[in-house]
Amino acid sequence: MPFKKYLIAGLLVWVPLTITVWVLHLIVGTLDQSLLLLPSEWRPAHLIGVDIPGFGAILTLLVVVMTGVVVANYFGQRVIGFWESLLARIPVVKSIYSSVKQVSDTLFAPNGQAFRKALLVQYPREGSWTVGFLTGAPSTEVARHLPGEHVSVYIPTTPNPTSGFFLMMHKEAVVELEMSVDDALKYIISMGVVAPGVTNSNSKR
Repeated sequence: MPFKKYLIAGLLVWVPLTITVWVLHLIVGTLDQSLLLLPSEWRPAHLIGVDIPGFGAILTLLVVVMTGVVVANYFGQRVIGFWESLLARIPVVKSIYSSVKQVSDTLFAPNGQAFRKALLVQYPREGSWTVGFLTGAPSTEVARHLPGEHVSVYIPTTPNPTSGFFLMMHKEAVVELEMSVDDALKYIISMGVVAPGVTNSNSKR
């Protein structure tokens, strides 16, 4: 039916474009809230009489970059060290800050590897396969209670990979894939629609 064909073709153009614009609008709108930290007389609405969309996002980016410049030198590292030691003395804040910092260091550090390899694993039951990511190995305290060699695996949900499940699986029970982590994420987010090309898959043993 031509109408249905044209409708689907139009949706394929407008749906990703609309969602992209909506996400960008949400991000910029959220970052623009940083203007509320400035005195009212310093805000664009007061200086030039109109609001400038995205000005807060630019301001936030500049603050983040300048912070990186400061902490990249010896003096900045000493200041951060003092700040962290101060937070470490506050019971509740210490637990929250240390946990969040460990995760952020893993995700954003230049030498960090949050997801090291894409894996093929049987989940949630034997005979049902999904794509997961190698995140490391169980800690010594946990590993000594596990028989054999195990690996830490993150199983993301579809289409939102930021939520998922953390599993410790026997090393022989996972299959390393030759696809990159980026390709695996695209494969998961697209619910299997965008299949990455793999030259030599070892998904069968």
